[in-house]
Amino acid sequence: MSTQEIAKVAAADVEPNRRRGGELRVVLGPKTAGATTGFLGVLTMAPGDYVSEHYHPYSEEFLYVVRGTLLVRVDSQPVELSAGEGLLVPINARHSVRNTTGEQAEAVFHLCPLAPRPELGHVDTEALPRPDEAQPGVGATR
Repeated sequence: MSTQEIAKVAAADVEPNRRRGGELRVVLGPKTAGATTGFLGVLTMAPGDYVSEHYHPYSEEFLYVVRGTLLVRVDSQPVELSAGEGLLVPINARHSVRNTTGEQAEAVFHLCPLAPRPELGHVDTEALPRPDEAQPGVGATR
């Protein structure tokens, strides 16, 4: 029997992060569910919205489009993802996400393993679209 408690979390109950673009909600992570190896979330993007370029020095990122179409740039290479398609972004690969269509898009993302400390997990490489917005914590345990 597991010593970790079962965690069920609704995306609507998680504080959104809009600082880097789009609307990101970490649904299952250290803060929301006591996760110890990675985190999973939902990205919602309005038409024309984008997530600024960044990279993860410790984590791979898995991105799966649930609705709509997204244009992901990985180390400057464009990759179009439609609903039902997924993409693996390697550790240290610079990447950004754009909704270049006229409809809302939604994707699920998962990053693992976790960085040794939350502030080391994400490195921005371009200006943020909403730098003054608060950034909800990912790494603090619940």
